[in-house]
Amino acid sequence: MNDLLAGAIAMASIVIGLFFLRFWRSARDRFFLYFALSFFIEGGHRVYSSLGNIVREDTANHYLIRLLAYGLILWAILEKNWPRNNTKK
Repeated sequence: MNDLLAGAIAMASIVIGLFFLRFWRSARDRFFLYFALSFFIEGGHRVYSSLGNIVREDTANHYLIRLLAYGLILWAILEKNWPRNNTKK
């Protein structure tokens, strides 16, 4: 049952990543690219964890991968809301 749920989460993460990739291709906004990369990392991590028969997910490597994925989301939000200097003379 645990592998079934991990597979469903992995599939959902990759599908969401594909949606954000499609939005990035139409808008060319890095916000969507960062979100797509984040969801691909999370989906790939779930697949690796399930196929690798990794029982313990409380090691530093798992937390660092998730920190990278969530850090990309945080960076995308911060970059999108960062004030820009668009003054032209």
